[in-house]
Amino acid sequence: MERKPAYESPLGSRYASREMLYLFSPDNKFITWRKLWVALAEAEKELGLPITDAQIASLKEHVEDIDYDAARAYEERVRHDVMAHVRAYADQCDAGAGSILHLGATSCYVTDNTDALILRDALQLIRGKLLEALRRLKAFALQYKDLPTLGLTHLQPAQPVTVGKRATLWMQDFLMDVEDLDHALSTVKLLGSKGTTGTQASFMALFDDDGGKVLELEKRISEKMGLEAVYPVSGQTYPRKLDSRVLAVLSGIAQSAYKFAQDIRLLQAFHECEEPFGSEQIGSSAMAYKRNPMRSERICSLSRHVMALEADTAMTASTQWFERTLDDSANRRLSLPEAFLATDAVLELVCNVSGGIVVYPKIIEKNLRENMPFMATENILMEAVKAGGDRQALHERIRVHSQAATKRVRVEGLDNDLLERIAGDPAFPLDRTHLESLTDPKRYTGRSAQQVEEFITERIDPLLRNAPEIKAGDVRV
Repeated sequence: MERKPAYESPLGSRYASREMLYLFSPDNKFITWRKLWVALAEAEKELGLPITDAQIASLKEHVEDIDYDAARAYEERVRHDVMAHVRAYADQCDAGAGSILHLGATSCYVTDNTDALILRDALQLIRGKLLEALRRLKAFALQYKDLPTLGLTHLQPAQPVTVGKRATLWMQDFLMDVEDLDHALSTVKLLGSKGTTGTQASFMALFDDDGGKVLELEKRISEKMGLEAVYPVSGQTYPRKLDSRVLAVLSGIAQSAYKFAQDIRLLQAFHECEEPFGSEQIGSSAMAYKRNPMRSERICSLSRHVMALEADTAMTASTQWFERTLDDSANRRLSLPEAFLATDAVLELVCNVSGGIVVYPKIIEKNLRENMPFMATENILMEAVKAGGDRQALHERIRVHSQAATKRVRVEGLDNDLLERIAGDPAFPLDRTHLESLTDPKRYTGRSAQQVEEFITERIDPLLRNAPEIKAGDVRV
């Protein structure tokens, strides 16, 4: 029988995708460290330092075969994770490669440059899932662009909209997130090779005070790593404002997802729409009939965690002392991966739900019809005045009838009989057929359908045009 005596993060075991888990995995982290050490050695050799091809070849040979046991043993002794991995890597290499490993660099050369590369890759993964969510919501919005539904303001009945138009509100939020993400992504830069306090003094010493070679070194490293943008100045670390900026984007996505999922939860309570429900899914351990919006609830739950994590990076960015302090380290080990893993899980769920929303038009119509007489009263008043009625007298009659109909619905639990009351009032020169025509919901949705089409054509389609469809929506547990 399998036993699990140690804590496991549910983000890893239950929620996040394999792709995002890999980006924040030890393998990806330490392989990237080694790639950075190779890039450093190659660039230093190209610029004239006495480094051999054999040394670089040996470094390259062992980029991916990380000896975790050796690194762990070293760290127990030296209490320094980077130096532990330097020594473990050096032990694996021959041709004297260990002697030139990490030459001129400080720990942040590998840690911060790696973090920047992971942030870039993770943002790109998040962007793909955002676009996939928009693609699925687009199909839903177009399908239901003409279906009238009760609009709600203050969670109270308001002028009708359409089901598709409501979906564009969710899409608008996610579109803003894409825009924010693209801006943040464009600002991700490498730390480069700045040295212990950001002055590049160690590299000036290596290259005999040749500042041109020091600048060229940084340029070549960034080119080799595939991210050519480098912060022009820094302390020992890249600006922790980057972390804060990135998590602000993730928090924004979480806010949008929460709004979407909360609306689905409310609609499911109204029996108008619901999230997908598996044929063998159990809604409640006790109440077998239940169809609970569990996926939407999970979206809201994980989104709260992402929004809360934003505060970590804001506090970290604001409390950095001068050229560096280490009280960012333990916090970033938690806040950055967890924020991305949770956001990834949220978007997997958003894709799953948005691709399978179940709509119940008859219930939507029923709920709408029960409220339409109240919303049509202004039009009824205008039509009656056009037919010769007195506006002020008719307004008072509608007020009295509306209150009576409201009492009938809310106190007596009966249907809304406002139209019958008005049709039976001789003060109104309108027959029942005319009154019914004035309560057709399609008369009250304005440009909802056209807004859906315009929004998708003008804003969504250009964004999706070159974006490949991706597999998303895998709800693991």
